[in-house]
Amino acid sequence: MSGRQYLKDQLPVLLINLLGMLALSLFLMANGNGLQIILFILAVWLLVMVLCLLFFYFSRRKHLEKLLDMAEQLEERYLLPEVMKLPKRADDQVFYQIMKMAEKSMLERISGIQRERKEYKEYIEQWIHEVKTPITAMKLICENNPGPFTRDLMAEVENVNRFTEQALYFARSEHAEKDYTVREIRLSEAVHGAIADNKYLLRQNCVSIIVEDIDELVYADDKWVRFILDQLISNAVKYRTDQPVLHFFTRKENDRVLLCVEDNGIGIPPGDLPRIFEKGFTGENGRRIHSSTGIGLYLCRRLCDKLGIGISASSKGKGTTISLSFHSNDFVTGVQG
Repeated sequence: MSGRQYLKDQLPVLLINLLGMLALSLFLMANGNGLQIILFILAVWLLVMVLCLLFFYFSRRKHLEKLLDMAEQLEERYLLPEVMKLPKRADDQVFYQIMKMAEKSMLERISGIQRERKEYKEYIEQWIHEVKTPITAMKLICENNPGPFTRDLMAEVENVNRFTEQALYFARSEHAEKDYTVREIRLSEAVHGAIADNKYLLRQNCVSIIVEDIDELVYADDKWVRFILDQLISNAVKYRTDQPVLHFFTRKENDRVLLCVEDNGIGIPPGDLPRIFEKGFTGENGRRIHSSTGIGLYLCRRLCDKLGIGISASSKGKGTTISLSFHSNDFVTGVQG
């Protein structure tokens, strides 16, 4: 609160005091009081008025600064009335009641939004499970009736299956920690599981797989790691070259294990590299490939952030390497609520 604004707010008080001083001066003069006595009384009045204004200004300023500090420390600032004391001034109490009403309205709105989001998430999950049943049936039909037509149909079915999986995990990612079971897993099992999940995609696009000794033990959740690897494999195939190669290997850095997924694809332009994990970002390469959505890598980063897994990307001309960083000891940190 600035001094100028405070004086502007106190303008009616100042005018009343000035009128009072004028009336008192006329009264004293009418009663034959000397000029010196009148000036002395007016000086005392003015001094008391200035001191009162200064006292109320600084006390008010201190009170407001305290409220601002309290608000800055709160993540949910609409909860400010919960940590405030009931003001003593009548006008402050009115504003306090208004804030309490606003807080109640906000909490009701948030509760409603959370309920709607929960219902929507449950609907999406149920819908995806319903859709996956005919997808599985169509895959079995295609596998049992090989031919040019079923091969093309199988490719489209795999695309639909991949998008439904992406939608399912996107819906679950908001509260991934509630569906996250930390246990000791072998990276080799997660990698081979992801390769098996994408066997048709890899076979159809003639992708060569190189898996080095990745028999490292880390602490994570197998299903989430496999889903992240699914997205990385899908991306590598999408931006492949004529003779695509996918290379899985590990290396250690201090108390962490890095699982690296390296391809020999078209690479990522240097200007796009810092933004590849942004939602909806497709970049220069994505604009040339119409099937790019900009969701896969964003979802990988979102899940990794929630689950305490580091993720980074590097690309030098041709080829791209995505590295996943896991804890290699049993003191797992970074899982966010």
